Amino acid sequence: MNAMRPLFADPKTDFVFKKLFGTEEHKPLLVALLNGLLELDEAHRVVEVELLSPEQRPMVQELRSSIVDVKCVDARGAHYVVEMQVLNVEGFEKRVVYNVAKAYTTQLQRGQHYPDLNDVIGVTICDFELWPQREAPHVPMLSRWCMQEQHGGAQGLRQLQFVFLELPKYDTTRPPCTAVEKWAYFFREADSLEMVPEVLAERPYVDALEAARTAGFTEEEWDAYIRAGMAIQDERGALSLATKQGLQQGRQEGRQEGRQEGRQEGLRALRAALSEMLRQRGWVPGPREQELLEGCEEMETLQRWLVQAMTATTLSDALR
Repeated sequence: MNAMRPLFADPKTDFVFKKLFGTEEHKPLLVALLNGLLELDEAHRVVEVELLSPEQRPMVQELRSSIVDVKCVDARGAHYVVEMQVLNVEGFEKRVVYNVAKAYTTQLQRGQHYPDLNDVIGVTICDFELWPQREAPHVPMLSRWCMQEQHGGAQGLRQLQFVFLELPKYDTTRPPCTAVEKWAYFFREADSLEMVPEVLAERPYVDALEAARTAGFTEEEWDAYIRAGMAIQDERGALSLATKQGLQQGRQEGRQEGRQEGRQEGLRALRAALSEMLRQRGWVPGPREQELLEGCEEMETLQRWLVQAMTATTLSDALR
C-alpha cells in the first residue's frame, strides 16, 4: 500500500496540520512557523510555546471546512490561535475575529484582573484569496492587521492582532527566498513533491517535510489522513454542485438560438440556480439585490454571478 502513497502528505489537511503544528513532538515546527509568519527579529522571536490542553481552549463551534485548534502561549505570555482554512465560507472573517476575541477573554479566571490579560495573535493560513482585489490598496500574500486610529493612522490597542497568509498569492514565477515564501511553498506544494527540493533542504522546512513523509504513517494515521482529505472534497463539492448544475441547465435550455422562449427558460434556470447558491451561502437578497437578479437579461452576467457566489465573501461581491 505504501507504494501508492505520495512521498509527502498534504499539510493543509486536518490530520497533517495538527500532526505537524499541534503536537508536543513537533513544537519546534510551530515555533519556526510563528517566527517566520510574524517576521520577528532576534530580540522578539518566540523561543518556546506551551500547547493549551483541550479544557483550556475556548469552546468555539467550528465549521467543517476549517482546520483549527493549534492554540498556544509563548514564553512571554502572548497567546496564539493558529489555523488552516481550506475553503472560503460565509462568515469566515467574523469567525476568525470571534475565535481570537474568545481566546482573549477566556484568559481571566475568577479573581483575576484586566492587567493579567495577554495579547492574542490569530495566525490564519488560507488556501484561497480572502482579499482578491488587484487594484490599490492591494493586500499582499502575508498581511498583518491591528487597530488603527482613523484620523492620523496611529496604531494602538494591539491586544488583538491578525495575521493572514493567502497561499494562492504565492509567486510561482521564481524560487522562494524568504521564510514566508518558503512556508507558502511548503503548504502549496508538499503533497506533489517527489523529492526534497533544494529550497526546502534546510531546517525547519526539511523537518516539516520529514514529519509529513507518508512512509512514516501507520495504517491508522494513513486512514485518518484519507478521511480528512475526503471531508475537504465533500465540502468543496457541495459548494460547486449548484454552480455546475445551473450552468449546464442554463446552457441546455438556452441553446436554441433565435427562440426567445428557450432563452427565457435558460435565464429562469440560471436565476433559480443562483438563488439556491445564495441560499446555501446563507445570504438573503434585499430589495435592491432582488430587483437586480430579476431584472438581469444577460445569461453571461448570471453565469458570472453564479461562479462568483461560490467563493465570494459578501453578497455584494457575488453580484458585482
